[in-house]
Amino acid sequence: MDKFMQWMHRYVQPVFLAMFVAAFIFWYIAKLSYTYSTRQDVMVDVDGVLFEVTCVVEGVGTNLFGYKVYSNKTLRIPLSSLRYRPSREEGHEGRIILDSKSLQSAIAVQLSDIKVLSIDGVLEIDKPQKK
Repeated sequence: MDKFMQWMHRYVQPVFLAMFVAAFIFWYIAKLSYTYSTRQDVMVDVDGVLFEVTCVVEGVGTNLFGYKVYSNKTLRIPLSSLRYRPSREEGHEGRIILDSKSLQSAIAVQLSDIKVLSIDGVLEIDKPQKK
């Protein structure tokens, strides 16, 4: 490792390395101002029932990056604000199937700076117990 550092000091100036790193950081910040689409996992709590929803979202890179890095919160959505129907499959008594459009709308309201384009799959969850 010492030989590598000696070689670096001999052929590459520290000022060059500092400018190279600064240029990379500024380039990355400039790229974050563009609009991107990506998949995002969101934790949802529907009246005490926790589950994860994979959403396709679109937004400015800084908002997407900020949500991915800093937001680890769970979105609380009351069951009364969602459309759902009971599951009719055998062995799935006591479960409900959530309407994907109503769930998408409820998630979009809470992620105001990110546009929710779609959510994956039909969600079947245990029916929340009344309090």
